[in-house]
Amino acid sequence: MTSGSGLIGRSWAMLFASGGFRVKLFDIEQQQITNALENIRKDMKLLEQSSSLKGSLSAEQQLFLITGCSNIQEAVEGAIHIQECVPEDLELKKKVFAQLDGIIGDDVVLSSSTSCLLPSQLFAGLVHVKQCIVAHPVNPPYYVPLVELVPHPETAPATVDRTHALMQKIGQSPVRVLREVDGFVLNRLQYAVISEAWRLVQEGIVSPSDLDLVVSHGLGLRYAFIGPLETMHLNAEGMLSYCDRYGESMKHVLKTFGPIPEFSGATVEKVHQAMCVKVPDDPEHLAARRQWRDQCLMRLAKLKSQMPSQ
Repeated sequence: MTSGSGLIGRSWAMLFASGGFRVKLFDIEQQQITNALENIRKDMKLLEQSSSLKGSLSAEQQLFLITGCSNIQEAVEGAIHIQECVPEDLELKKKVFAQLDGIIGDDVVLSSSTSCLLPSQLFAGLVHVKQCIVAHPVNPPYYVPLVELVPHPETAPATVDRTHALMQKIGQSPVRVLREVDGFVLNRLQYAVISEAWRLVQEGIVSPSDLDLVVSHGLGLRYAFIGPLETMHLNAEGMLSYCDRYGESMKHVLKTFGPIPEFSGATVEKVHQAMCVKVPDDPEHLAARRQWRDQCLMRLAKLKSQMPSQ
């Protein structure tokens, strides 16, 4: 079952169906459910036409597995995994989990899609806390397979193992975050990059458009296949060699990093103007660019699937 029928909820529904699971898409608004099911049908048909549909089942077979429900009691009936996808509001999410906590049994995993709220905040006081976990996807989840699994301090190891296996079953790439931390792992790395990118533009070192090129035509190409630690390992005769060779240079540069940016004032105007030259910020241009991005990610995913894994 997925709770919430927005973009993330629809993506989860499609992913679970691709793995052959029956999915109940829950929302308190019937019209939201109707719209979500129509969008899912449209997306799946397009994916099938481009040979990008996940799983071994046809689009029609997968669509048959997804139904909508506006009654939460009916929605959880028979569920083995509940994926919450409501807006990123702590009180709203706590209210949803409190409601679910009162109607589920001891064999259901309660999972949140939150990108920043800590499990200790979300699941505090729940009876079924051992069954609770954060499974944070990356937007757009259908094309970017990473899922961060973040347990509450009282989450049972079996809950983590079970969720990890489920994510692998539906073709995602789960990682275990061993203990909760603000931002989890992906956003901590992302914010570190954004922070230094902002400082470099703010200090007049590089233009916003060239900054993006450094990532999209430089670091990003490499990191699409190997991470920063393996990059270090390969850029010398192993990790020990890299740290011995470049450790002092890295520390010298890192000491020159500035304070946390404010993300406001003249710099935000400068960055905004540069981004709008490339992609005007009206809904039509933004939607078209997102569609182009998703097509690129789809093709990259195909390439990665064809590469021999070593």
